[in-house]
Amino acid sequence: MIWEFPNFDPVAIALGPLQIRWYALAYLTGFLLGWKYGMRLAKKDEGLRPSEKDIDDYLPLAIIGVILGGRLGYVLFYNLPYYMDFPLEALKIWEGGMSFHGGTIGVIVSMLLYSAWRKFSFLRLADIVCACVPIGLFFGRIANFINGELYGRPTNGEWGVIFSFAGDMPRHPSQLYEAVLEGAVLFIILNLMIRNFKIRMHEGTVAGAFLLFYGLFRSFVEFFREPDEQIGLIGDWISMGQLLCIPMMLAGLLIMAFTLTRKKTMLPQGHD
Repeated sequence: MIWEFPNFDPVAIALGPLQIRWYALAYLTGFLLGWKYGMRLAKKDEGLRPSEKDIDDYLPLAIIGVILGGRLGYVLFYNLPYYMDFPLEALKIWEGGMSFHGGTIGVIVSMLLYSAWRKFSFLRLADIVCACVPIGLFFGRIANFINGELYGRPTNGEWGVIFSFAGDMPRHPSQLYEAVLEGAVLFIILNLMIRNFKIRMHEGTVAGAFLLFYGLFRSFVEFFREPDEQIGLIGDWISMGQLLCIPMMLAGLLIMAFTLTRKKTMLPQGHD
């Protein structure tokens, strides 16, 4: 089925001069649902930290890590020459340009600092946070589709979307592919894992699985996604997104190998 992109208004709610965009709503929804779900996961093992309150207090740092890391990552990984010439443009986050890989680094830094400050396991915090991240990814990719950005490569198949601003050729709706794989499927995988008590006690395993499976899913969808215009394909065969996923996947494999072979964490009361 070929259909024409309806050109949604990027502004979801307009209240006089106040404009709330779909992308902002996606971030807000992802943070709120992830925050509530993270506290629910923390509550499963009473006596272990991070506790429900620890997750509650961590939310502002997570937001800062995502926004600062995501913007800095985009500047460094995707458009550095432009921002070297116009450095003040890097501050205009509302005009778009966020990198998931940069946001990941920002969140990792915030988790390291927070867990050291509050004196509890970084790996357990990472497991809880990573189990929640696909919620935000799902809504973020849906917002990408509504905005008509990050669209796919041209397709000759029977399934495609005509993004009029990108020509008359039907294209893969790669944003929706990512919403399904990086959002829904990844959420199911990680939450089946974190609900398993034995896996949960090998702290860091869920975080390692997140890095591995996100890297696999993102690398796969990149074959259908139009490369960034200012970069294109590196060496005419690999995108920047795929290149950045390689260390993610390797790190995920190493973390899982380490956590599954190390001694379990101290069991909370009521478990054996």
